[in-house]
Amino acid sequence: MAIPDLQTLPSVPLPDTLDPPSPVIIERVQPEIDAGRYPVKRVQGDILEVSADIFKEGHDKIAAVLKYRRTDEEEWREAEMRYVDNDRWAGCFLVPDNTRYVYTIEAFPDRWATWADEIGKKLGAGQDVALELLEGRAIIAEALPRADADDREILEQGIAAIDGEGVQAATVRILLAPEVEAAMRRVRSRRGRAVYDTELEVVVDRPAARFAAWYEMFPRSAGTDPTRGATLAEAANRLPAIAEMGFDVVYLTPIHPIGRSFRKGKNNTLGAGESDPGVPYAIGSEEGGHDAIEPGLGTLDDFRAFVARAGSLGMEVALDIALQASPDHPWATEHPEWFTIRPDGTIHYAENPPKKYQDIYPLNFDTPAWRELWLEQRRVILFWVEQGVKTFRVDNPHTKSFAFWEWLIADVQHDHPDVIFLSEAFTRPKVMKLLAKAGFTQSYTYFTWRNFKRELEEYFTELTQSEMKEYYRGNLFPNTHDILPFILQEGGRPAFKMRFALAVTLSSVYGIYSSYELCENTPVPGREEYLNSEKYEYKVWDWDRPGNIVSYITRLNAIRRAHPALQLYDNLRFYPSDDENITAYGKATPDGEDRVLVVVNMDPFDAHETWLHLPVEEWGMSPDEPFQVEDLLTGETHLWHAHQHIRLDPHDEPARLYAVRPIRRVSYVEGCG
Repeated sequence: MAIPDLQTLPSVPLPDTLDPPSPVIIERVQPEIDAGRYPVKRVQGDILEVSADIFKEGHDKIAAVLKYRRTDEEEWREAEMRYVDNDRWAGCFLVPDNTRYVYTIEAFPDRWATWADEIGKKLGAGQDVALELLEGRAIIAEALPRADADDREILEQGIAAIDGEGVQAATVRILLAPEVEAAMRRVRSRRGRAVYDTELEVVVDRPAARFAAWYEMFPRSAGTDPTRGATLAEAANRLPAIAEMGFDVVYLTPIHPIGRSFRKGKNNTLGAGESDPGVPYAIGSEEGGHDAIEPGLGTLDDFRAFVARAGSLGMEVALDIALQASPDHPWATEHPEWFTIRPDGTIHYAENPPKKYQDIYPLNFDTPAWRELWLEQRRVILFWVEQGVKTFRVDNPHTKSFAFWEWLIADVQHDHPDVIFLSEAFTRPKVMKLLAKAGFTQSYTYFTWRNFKRELEEYFTELTQSEMKEYYRGNLFPNTHDILPFILQEGGRPAFKMRFALAVTLSSVYGIYSSYELCENTPVPGREEYLNSEKYEYKVWDWDRPGNIVSYITRLNAIRRAHPALQLYDNLRFYPSDDENITAYGKATPDGEDRVLVVVNMDPFDAHETWLHLPVEEWGMSPDEPFQVEDLLTGETHLWHAHQHIRLDPHDEPARLYAVRPIRRVSYVEGCG
């Protein structure tokens, strides 16, 4: 038989390593977004669970560790991974800090575990294991130089047991003892190791990123004089009432100077009168741009006082960031290169054909001067961070560069990791998802238009149970200053209550636009827009007007704060109900100690009744025995069963929230004290 010529160069070169390539395969790591291109999201105090398929050829044992560190650290920390089944491994680590972490996986042949498994089987079969003991001795001896004093003592005792030539069974018992196994795990060889080829990232936000109730307001509409807008000082007087309803975030529409050119009048008409205030989104005038305050609202000191007043009431202020300009903005004259110039030399104004927004110039993120443009937007954000703002609602981010958002958010959060960005994008699904991947902390959703049971359940299952849960936090708004959905127009007060109940329980973060509590629903005929919108005029509201749902909002916000299950995002589970108008779902804490069941009649016009089919066995209860529920709106307690009948009248209560508890069995001894 001819011997092959080893000097002949192979067509495919051998791996350029001293040792043979690792036999270990690591694949299908989760969570991992787009092959590691984008980070996943968590909040402080979470435990990040990571899993992967890890295996090698043959039957030898392997071990795996989850490696992690903060991005500002150099040294890796490790958490042992455990075998789950079918070559699936899992591990976890705590993320206590508001920062970014990276993680990856290292796996390697576990020679000691393989040896221990084999010698145990051989000894159990009555075989002589003298050679196996010598092999074990060699494995321990190789590991000894890596051992600290305590482990060295344990391992040397193991070697002494082998060298003592005692009874094989007794020697094996010594070597398989838990303390020896633990010592060997700490010092085992990692020869043949494989490291996953991607370092994955997790953004760890502060808790308000996942649990918050937003209240949107036009500060100029917080006064009592319909001929002028309220000042920030006057708007601050509205803050206690907002806090009493249970809101955490007061979100202000733009507070900057409003341009005069092409100013819009009432109901978006052209040719505004002298008394028309203009649209706050037409930002910029001779008084300044994005880092200035509209004179009618007051001064920068007034804004700081507003922020401080909100803080004293346990709330924070979110600012609306609209990266666009009125024709009067200083940018339009100082940096026309940041805009799109038409063939006639004019700047292109905003359009959504057939709609025209002559009072707004969009920024051109394709400009050759993009670096200067990006840096200016960063300066604006950091200016408001310096004023005490840590939350921003970003208007129409889908019309700006994805690369810009990825850079801007990462840059701002590098020094200010507590800053939260909300993406206001009602657009194509993939675009909304990409914005979330690019860094937005929270995102608007299609909840506003999901009005039927099946479509709502399908959508929220995707939001909270698919890969989307790793990067997309849906902030549910049943209405906005731009959108008055038809269901609120037509369904009246029952619809307002029903949609609010859905918003506060389906997601852990939600918001409403002011006047929602008044059930304001006068539309532009045939359109999902408010008639006489405060976008175009001064408004004065009667906050106590009949038919309001202030007490209802207050109660549901209190329930959210009292129940940790409602403060989590991805623990939503839907349950079968026989009627297509009634949806039932629940949320529970991981330990099951807090469990809330929600049942909603999604028809605001008529009463419906149904049978619910509840997974009580999954809840740790017997399917044949009753359990206790407390109606969180009334305080009443009832005994329910796995199959339960319920009737909901939207003109009474369109939704019910129940705390679910097993019946506590009291023993004779316990009862006698």
